[in-house]
Amino acid sequence: MDKIQHKNVSVNGLNIHIAELGEGPLVLFLHGFPELWYSWRHQILFLAAHGYRAVAPDLRGYGDTTGAPINDSSKFTTLHIVGDLVALLKAIAPDEDKVFVVGHDWGAQVAWHFCWFRPDKVKALVNLSVAFNPRSPLRVPVESLKAAFGDDYYICRFQEPGDIEAEFAQIGVKNFMKKILTYRTPSPLFFPKGKGLGGLPDSPDVLPSWLTEEDVDYYVSKFEKTGFTGGVNYYRALNLTWELTAPWTGAQIKVPTKFVVGELDMSYHIPTVEDYIHKGGFKKDVPLLEEVVIMKDAAHFINQEKPDEINQHIYDFIQKY
Repeated sequence: MDKIQHKNVSVNGLNIHIAELGEGPLVLFLHGFPELWYSWRHQILFLAAHGYRAVAPDLRGYGDTTGAPINDSSKFTTLHIVGDLVALLKAIAPDEDKVFVVGHDWGAQVAWHFCWFRPDKVKALVNLSVAFNPRSPLRVPVESLKAAFGDDYYICRFQEPGDIEAEFAQIGVKNFMKKILTYRTPSPLFFPKGKGLGGLPDSPDVLPSWLTEEDVDYYVSKFEKTGFTGGVNYYRALNLTWELTAPWTGAQIKVPTKFVVGELDMSYHIPTVEDYIHKGGFKKDVPLLEEVVIMKDAAHFINQEKPDEINQHIYDFIQKY
């Protein structure tokens, strides 16, 4: 990890921290919640060793990126995040008209929207864990989730400012990170009110081989400093994003795409999502979708749990372009 270089780039009213390594075509890595650039540590090293410039920012509200109005969730729509990325790329790669994009979890959602809004900026996309979610003019996101899963569904619990942050603080950042990173139950995630992370198993006594105490401690050191509000704001801006993306209703994503998801991923085991992926809806909305990979014995944090396989999936796909 010592080879990875770090710097801050002032764009879009933010001071964006990026981790990067390598020379060649740029590959932009977008992390999810509750993660950081560090989630891509294995991919950065691999892609840099194979002729690419790997760049992973801490997204708005996360880690060492500063300047975001943390107490205003309306500044965390995907239009804001994509705007940050367009400005960042102009600053760090002014001579590259298009780059490769790789996303996971919320980073995948941002990547879908990046390709939706600015396909002219993307050579090819590899997205992990979260499939494209086409905009429905009839379904307001948070209300639809409440109707489907109830008030204790994690996204619904995230809506009230300060509420879930208080429960996270009560159980401790390290305990939370261990619980969430090792979660392997392929079913909806619930945080019953007043029970903290009662919907999650206890933290494992021994971490899985792919996650070290040092890894957990890195996340803890950053989230103890920033708190979780920046990341939770992405969920709080869901309805506003839905309102603002009305002009893209029905628009396809026309970027060469590969999608990889773990068979134990909770975001995959939602009946409407499985049907969408496998019964034609996904391909209809993403016509240049070339491959869908369901990875055996893998859960949500797939880029960390199965780094060698994910590295190869990314490399095999992007080298064609």
